Amino acid sequence: MTFSVIARCPDTEMFGIAIATRPIAIGAKCPFLKAGVGALVVQANGDPRFGPLGLDLLSMGYSAKKTLREIKDNDRHREWRQIAIIDTGGYTAAWTGDAIDDWKGHVAKQDFVALGNRLTGEATVTSMVDMWDTTAGEPLGDRLMKCLETARNAGGQVQGQFSAALKVVNKRSYAWIDLRADLHDEPVAALREMYEHYKPLIPFYDIRPDNPDIPHDNVWRQTVPET
Repeated sequence: MTFSVIARCPDTEMFGIAIATRPIAIGAKCPFLKAGVGALVVQANGDPRFGPLGLDLLSMGYSAKKTLREIKDNDRHREWRQIAIIDTGGYTAAWTGDAIDDWKGHVAKQDFVALGNRLTGEATVTSMVDMWDTTAGEPLGDRLMKCLETARNAGGQVQGQFSAALKVVNKRSYAWIDLRADLHDEPVAALREMYEHYKPLIPFYDIRPDNPDIPHDNVWRQTVPET
């Protein structure tokens, strides 16, 4: 009962995931990313334990396909899972188990996977593919948000969405973007509002660890030109 997009920016080598679902706290359970390593999503009847395992395998140099194979080989409930993985080369691997509720499916290609289950139809996934292709060259966070919005507009999931998350990692050990909307009637819209508020502050939070004497965030915001 989830739809998501997982991607790598070929220009910056950032990894990102945008995801929406009916249950609460999707951002804590399904998306996993590590800068310079890769990203994966474990959803449907997901098992969050496979997230850290997948990142460990990717950090050891396993490809996306080999990482997926290792996870599936060690999961007796794999037919209930939906998984997508991207490695440092932008190579992808995805799996949709037969026991998951329809509509279910995924589209995987270089640097990008769109996937979902218990959807109103295939258009929820294919619309994300089209949006990804038409936004080439834009910042990764922008592209992911647009993919999530177009998936919602194409029908989303059968029982609607009440939780959404946007996560991006860059070169540091902590997230470049990590935003979540929970228990909300329109979580994707709420996520968009948070993202637009947070976006001007991304460089602020990137340089502040090495420059703790810079102005506070509210002052910094006033120096950022409107786009």
